[in-house]
Amino acid sequence: MKLKKQVTVCGGAIFCVAVFSLYLMLDRVQHDPARRQSAGNFPRSQISVLQNRIEQLEQLLEENHQIISHIKDSVLELTDTGAISPSGHLPFRSANGSWVLPFDGRPTFLSVQPLDCQFALGRRSQTDLQMLDVYSLLSFDNVDGGVWKQGFEITYEPNEWDDEPLQVFVVPHSHNDPGWIKTFDKYYNDQTQHIFNNMVVKLAEDPRRKFIWSEISFFAKWWESADVHKQEAMRKLILSGQLEMVTGGWVMTDEASAHYFAMIDQLIEGHQWLEKNLGVTPRSGWAVDPFGYSATMPYLLKRANMSSMLIQRVHYSIKKHFAATRSLEFMWRQTWDIESGTDMFCHMMPFYSYDVPHTCGPDPKICCQFDFKRLPGSRVNCPWKVPPRAITDANVAERAGVLLDQYRKKSKLFRSKVLLVPLGDDFRFDKPLEWDQQYFNYQKLFDYMNSHPEMHVKAQFATLTDYFNAVYKANGVAPGTRPPDYPVLSGDFFAYADREDHYWSGYYTSRPFYKNLDRVLESHLRGAEILYSLAVAHARRAGLEGRYPVSDYSLLTDARRNIGLFQHHDAITGTAKEAVVIDYGNRYLVLFNPVEQERLCVVTVLVNSARVRVLTEDGQTLPVQLSAQWVSAIEMSGEVYQVCLFVSIRSWILKKVSLKTYTLSYPLPVRSQTVDAQPFYIQSQSLTLGFSGTTGLLESIRRKDDPQEVRVQIQFLTYGTRPSKDKSGAYLFLPDGNAKPYSQREAPVVRVVEGPLFAEVVAHYQHFQQTVRIHNVPGVDGLSLDITTMLDIRDQNNKELAMRLVTDIQSGDTFYTDLNGFQIQPRRYFQKLPLQANFYPMPAMAYIQDSQYRLTLYTAQALGVSSLASGQLEVILDRRLMQDDNRGLGQGLKDNKRTANRFRLLLERRSSKLMTKTKNISFPSLLSHMTSTILNHEVLALPVLPWKHGVPSVRTFAPLAGTLPCDFHLLNLRSIQSLVNESRGRKMCVSVDFACCETDEDLEFVIGKKTFTFQLLQPMSLSLMHSQPPLSNDSSINLEPMEISAYKLKLC
Repeated sequence: MKLKKQVTVCGGAIFCVAVFSLYLMLDRVQHDPARRQSAGNFPRSQISVLQNRIEQLEQLLEENHQIISHIKDSVLELTDTGAISPSGHLPFRSANGSWVLPFDGRPTFLSVQPLDCQFALGRRSQTDLQMLDVYSLLSFDNVDGGVWKQGFEITYEPNEWDDEPLQVFVVPHSHNDPGWIKTFDKYYNDQTQHIFNNMVVKLAEDPRRKFIWSEISFFAKWWESADVHKQEAMRKLILSGQLEMVTGGWVMTDEASAHYFAMIDQLIEGHQWLEKNLGVTPRSGWAVDPFGYSATMPYLLKRANMSSMLIQRVHYSIKKHFAATRSLEFMWRQTWDIESGTDMFCHMMPFYSYDVPHTCGPDPKICCQFDFKRLPGSRVNCPWKVPPRAITDANVAERAGVLLDQYRKKSKLFRSKVLLVPLGDDFRFDKPLEWDQQYFNYQKLFDYMNSHPEMHVKAQFATLTDYFNAVYKANGVAPGTRPPDYPVLSGDFFAYADREDHYWSGYYTSRPFYKNLDRVLESHLRGAEILYSLAVAHARRAGLEGRYPVSDYSLLTDARRNIGLFQHHDAITGTAKEAVVIDYGNRYLVLFNPVEQERLCVVTVLVNSARVRVLTEDGQTLPVQLSAQWVSAIEMSGEVYQVCLFVSIRSWILKKVSLKTYTLSYPLPVRSQTVDAQPFYIQSQSLTLGFSGTTGLLESIRRKDDPQEVRVQIQFLTYGTRPSKDKSGAYLFLPDGNAKPYSQREAPVVRVVEGPLFAEVVAHYQHFQQTVRIHNVPGVDGLSLDITTMLDIRDQNNKELAMRLVTDIQSGDTFYTDLNGFQIQPRRYFQKLPLQANFYPMPAMAYIQDSQYRLTLYTAQALGVSSLASGQLEVILDRRLMQDDNRGLGQGLKDNKRTANRFRLLLERRSSKLMTKTKNISFPSLLSHMTSTILNHEVLALPVLPWKHGVPSVRTFAPLAGTLPCDFHLLNLRSIQSLVNESRGRKMCVSVDFACCETDEDLEFVIGKKTFTFQLLQPMSLSLMHSQPPLSNDSSINLEPMEISAYKLKLC
């Protein structure tokens, strides 16, 4: 039998060579240039004959291809299923046609050594205020404070300012949401454009008038439509200091759900626009409306070379405590900073809101009387039934005295005799009348105060930086420097509550479909940025720069700005537009690895045939696993299939593969799991998972290197909303008690797939379908669980669906969540707080741990998370709420969509050598960082049109000479336009950061020398507004752990 098969192999090979040689000869005759020149004398009849023969040969070649496939399968059958290839680690086919991946006994390419995280062991910031400790200290009792309901009575002595007069800086502003109740364009057309048009005229009328502006997305839209005279007038106001651009981001970003990549990207977009069009550099941050504040933001602003910032929406009990201890101004320090290199001066507004009634002092009834837009006859009035009065010579003394009393009381909450008083609200100053009402009346009050020395006050209009500079000057320090005796703080300000037990923890999950879409688009944008930058440099090196389509850059700009707009604190938090789903249906694919490390991974594509094989560019067959595409829980599609291919792909490489029709087919590796009280298992070379025989849900995890089976049980639960008048909505989470177990009458349909590349269990329930998959591959991709939960709760009313992980890990009341995918913030479950107060944002990951294990849940979309008991992690998956929660939106959450929430789950053993001695600081492992990265930056499968004559075919492209260290992340490679010529002189920005671990070696850029060379390498501030001297081409770059740095470079 074996001899017969060997003869078949040899005969088939000889036949293949003979036919293929004849084909090549004919092909050479057809394409020989010399013969082409004499083709005119060749008889047409003979040409027809040759064409027919060529077609016949092509048909024979196709048949021969099929024969070869059969021969190859016969040869493979000769191979013992237990044998391995010469290399010892290559996949091979078993007798039944499936691919087998031998276990790779070598260490994975990501190796974590005990000394890797010495940084994590030793780093601990020295601060006066640690927010976790502050939460432990406070009682959160919400005692009525009198006129300042959430505070206390403030008193002062009249002579306190005799030696040093009170300096009052009134800062006019208008908060403009780029989309909330109205769309971005509707807001601009109805209100925002009028604010700018009035600004140009009204500020110019008096040089003492000041104003601040934050949202560059609106300002850029106005600028592009304004004539030259208006542009010049606006530029003059900015250069003279009457108008200040604060923060200068494309939007005022959300700080709970936004990823730090997007936060940085929208900041760069705004700053680059300001530099190009106005030549101005923001110096101060202004964030009055995000619903809680992340410690990531002060770090990013610091790296952008700003010195000061302001925040507003902080829990009212925190504000009260900080006011009582005069800690409303502090240096905000990162938890890993043992010195003061990350310190950012921060001002916390003390009262309920940023509107006029809550900014002049503690009594809103009085402050409202100084909001002159509310004068009698206006559409806006004061809820306290005491309207403002226009300032006249007859009442100015009395009015100035009343206002000064509020100023003095507010100043008692701060450590200097310099006072900030914001003057504005949402979409204010859109009509000329309000400009006159506010500026004329306040100027009369200021003139009176300043002309009466016995009042010991100097009041004026100001910008935000005017105020901060005055504080620094009063304390005798340089801008951005810690004033004497001012506290140092570390931590963040989540969850936010504005009154009673109304915690804004619902928006962490609201509209998860759009949160997931945002993360996908961010990854695609980053991939496009990198590929574009490399393509431009490649074209420049080849002398083809002029032929590269410059229009592609405008597409990148549009993508940046659209994704930047979505980071707005009323967008990613719960409102957005649907995107168009791209149909990948072409024959050729290019795979792009957007991360900096080599990946061994499984890539999934959809095909229309069950007989498919995948080839590399050099014709090597890649191992694949074919799976069904399911129409329902029990019905397969007969037209669409999933092909999962195993690839090894280096960093930033474009790798071409082709999909070919295969001659043989094999049964799909799927079976139904019947209901059984006994658990069942699936396994890979690294993991064994146990599942409940009745629910089909995960029950346990066992690592290959650990004999112990660890309980990790997945449960689903539902929350309702309270029956009282205050109910859950888009912002608020107000549950009706503890969660109730999810239940349905019918038993779930459970499907099991076990193949060479992956094994998975799919459990179908009425409102969700959960898929738990493990990849049978070496490296990072095979060490964690891939979990997808498809949700559809559109038939529910006032329900929130949650997923809970229940384990035996002794985590106590402590758990850990990330901030913006950048750093980890320890959390603690407080029984003294309501359930909803113990939920926190989870943009990227959360984990629990004890002395033996750490269990980390990674997410591909921002959601809300908590740990309500020891050993548990709970995440809110989706919310459907039928009413508004009275925070201005005016509607519930009823536009739910069928949504896929994607997770990874990693169980790690802990070493006592790697345990920190404090609960106030924690870091992910290198394996953890990489797991989060591969979840959020999957290999992109890009369709390629079939090759056409005269068009160069797509080839594999590898720009990097090697793999970068695994504790290094290149955040972006972003092209920027020259200020002079938009089509040339593009430079590229590299933003980089280290995770928790540090290397002993200097970092060297490993862009291939044969591919590119550096013309410029220059350290920059994070948003490229400030530069340092350029580096030489052979320079090494030293980065501290957790450091984000930016560089301007030019490749050619």
